[in-house]
Amino acid sequence: MTITTPKATDSAPLVPAAPPTAEPTPEATVTFTVDGIETTVPKGTLVIRAAEQLGIQIPRFCDHPLLAPVGACRQCLVEVWAPGRDGNVAKMPKPQASCTLEATPGMQVRTQHTSPEADKAQHGIIEFLLINHPLDCPVCDKGGECPLQNQAMSNGRDTSRFVDIKRTFPKPLAVSTQILLDRERCVLCQRCTRFSEEIAGDVWIDLQKRGANQQIGTFDTQVLGFAGDTPVGASTLDTSGRPFSSYFSGNTVQICPVGALTSAAYRFRSRPFDLVSVPSIAEHDSNGSAIRVDHRRGVVLRRLAGDDPAVNQEWVTDKDRFAFQWQSAPDRITTPHVRRRLPDGTRGELEPCSWTEALETAAAGLRAALDGAGVGVLPGGRLTLEDAYAYAKFARVALRTNDIDHRARPHSAEEEAFLGHHVAGRTLQVTFGDLVAAPAVLCVAYEPEEEGGVLFLRLRGSVVAGRTRVFSVAALASRGLERLDATLLAAAPGTEPEVLDAITPGAQDVLGATAEALGVEGAVILVGERAASVPGTLSAVLRLAERTGARLAWVPRRAGERGAVEAGTLPTLLPGGRPVADASARVDLAAAWGVDELPATPGRSADEIVAAAAAGRLGALVVGGVDPADHADPVVARAALDTVPFLVSLEVRRSEVTDRADVVLPVAPPVEKPGTYVTWEGRPRPFPQVLTTTLMADFRVLDRLADALGADLGLPALAAVHAELDQLGGWDGARVGAPATDPAEPPTVPVHHAVLATWHQLLDGGRLQDGEPYLAGTAKRPVVRVSAVTAREVGVTDGDELAVSTDRGTITAPVQVTDMADHVVWLATNTRGAAVRDVLGAVGGSVVRLEAVGAAGAPPVTAHAVTGLTGDAAEAVAGVRVDEEERA
Repeated sequence: MTITTPKATDSAPLVPAAPPTAEPTPEATVTFTVDGIETTVPKGTLVIRAAEQLGIQIPRFCDHPLLAPVGACRQCLVEVWAPGRDGNVAKMPKPQASCTLEATPGMQVRTQHTSPEADKAQHGIIEFLLINHPLDCPVCDKGGECPLQNQAMSNGRDTSRFVDIKRTFPKPLAVSTQILLDRERCVLCQRCTRFSEEIAGDVWIDLQKRGANQQIGTFDTQVLGFAGDTPVGASTLDTSGRPFSSYFSGNTVQICPVGALTSAAYRFRSRPFDLVSVPSIAEHDSNGSAIRVDHRRGVVLRRLAGDDPAVNQEWVTDKDRFAFQWQSAPDRITTPHVRRRLPDGTRGELEPCSWTEALETAAAGLRAALDGAGVGVLPGGRLTLEDAYAYAKFARVALRTNDIDHRARPHSAEEEAFLGHHVAGRTLQVTFGDLVAAPAVLCVAYEPEEEGGVLFLRLRGSVVAGRTRVFSVAALASRGLERLDATLLAAAPGTEPEVLDAITPGAQDVLGATAEALGVEGAVILVGERAASVPGTLSAVLRLAERTGARLAWVPRRAGERGAVEAGTLPTLLPGGRPVADASARVDLAAAWGVDELPATPGRSADEIVAAAAAGRLGALVVGGVDPADHADPVVARAALDTVPFLVSLEVRRSEVTDRADVVLPVAPPVEKPGTYVTWEGRPRPFPQVLTTTLMADFRVLDRLADALGADLGLPALAAVHAELDQLGGWDGARVGAPATDPAEPPTVPVHHAVLATWHQLLDGGRLQDGEPYLAGTAKRPVVRVSAVTAREVGVTDGDELAVSTDRGTITAPVQVTDMADHVVWLATNTRGAAVRDVLGAVGGSVVRLEAVGAAGAPPVTAHAVTGLTGDAAEAVAGVRVDEEERA
């Protein structure tokens, strides 16, 4: 299938053509008039929506097209005449709120444009709203883009009749470290509380009290009904110790029609009319959320959600909204550096140099490595499609190797085969539209809220609407799964393949129900990148999809992962899904690239490249934006960087890689270059350059480095990359065979040990969240989750400190007893300062030690087998073995 790559300057998102819709039947439509204009709309259409379609503007504050109508602000009052029971048209006694009023046959609506009564009513509402509203527009962050300002001028009174003292509150009220609330500015439209309840499902803000004291606020025991410090539905504390748990709170700042909710990072930073706005795409995950970047004098001051119904609607995560300071951090690299040799032959310090010297030094080192042990390429998973394609071509043409792999995370040969067989070249097989229309969605090794962000919101909207049932194969039901009303198929880490194979029609309990749900047309299976760390999982997923007929989609975390697969940055895959082992695919690509031949031997995976470098079997490494801590074993990754004779780093900021590099080539971050991200759907998401810079994108740096090596990469500009991608298209020949990996034998779990379950949280210790302390304060507090049985065995209760350790290190955190599989312990993968891979050297499925902090010993317990299933189905599936003799 062709990889479509539109120009990065195209601002319109790429959306598949919508299927033709049937004309509504006469019984399903309503004909009525608005300001004397007759219109026909589908039955159930709100009057305010029908007026919008006619181009008639009705002022409003509480109305939002993605929120349920509530009629809270009353600003959209209109005069309404409607047929009575006798068929005669009569005027309703009072003006009606057009945002809650459905159109009916024969109705006559008169807005403020044609009705003095509606105009007077709207003037009165504005006057009421301004009674207690402060006159601080010159210092309010909303000033200049405030609907209240605009409508006070267009639909309000010329002068105020209010002479008494306005109501005031202490300000600002910190809803979280990121969101601040000025309560006296609030017009009680309830957009924020409705978003919290309807869209995000988070309990963190609500309407409190009554009468003159009515206000929007944080938790109040008299209103929200919770005990102690933790409200019902918000069982997770943030890093400040407050019961705040929302990854989507920034959306309330954007939809607030006044300056009541503000961002701590943007507060008092600029006026809207001083900003330059550019549409862009978020770089943090594989959803490709549309955003708007606002900058002033070369500095990005804020990011807002873009309006894209096909992808993120009008919502983004707080990570997409606030985590952009990393692109302008103090440790930015803006000049090439080389590490010169000292007279005694030892390596000196990195020193700034010219581009010419840096490229010549890099070329000399790589040339020497090519004549020796060879070069490995590690581009990382955060690249644009264009940059990933340049790395893929650079490795094959300039370095003559297939030793390239972007997967800077736990991965496997099974995953590589799965990507070549099912993912590469198969774009838009499952889309957001398919997902929200699916009758059933099964998540495998995938947490929608933590690893999906906006995908979670889209999925929850479908669940709330009653269209979709969600199932999940996991060790525990996370808070995100609870808000999806998901059905948990409990699986201890490592038993996922067995659970998946047990999902068959006719099976007992939840397994049979899941198989029946997946058998309905339109059902979808979402499998995450964590499946690669459990042997046999991806093979079992493919069998399940074939058995049930459900469509299957792979959802990685990082923004560049799917584009990298399409671009060919895998050791066995060329661009467009062409297998390296297929001679015709190599010949086809060699002809397009203008070279005689391409390397035929499949390359080494990222883990194998790192291991070879650490063992001294590689002469050089070319590394993109890779953090060693992300690898399955960070110790080996750092050893590879220390051991390899020559290291070239293409980076935005100083890192562990640049500190060890022989040549550092600075590259532009996303805000300073145009490019294209490819979503998990396979949808290209082009974005333009926002800020002017002298730095180059990775593909331009690689083009010049190839030239220094004597190779012609032919990628001097973005248009050249797009031209090549369009010419290549997708591969229509034989594909990589489906993986058929057997599950691994479950480990033995001694007493006071457990199997580790882990996944990334949306807000964690990732480098792309650096420089944003307000956002970091809203991250979830680190906890260790164990079942009640495991807690009793170790001798801990809720709130006690529990040490999770291996021979390499220990992580200590408070215990949270959770309804989950026994003899399993859960830790977040990359909590700031306590990264599981870095500290413990462990991945999901590893056996770790548990010890109560300060405990003299654990009480004796009865041995229990850890199984992948619960209930009657548990007997059908083997789980993790428990050392019965030691426990006894």
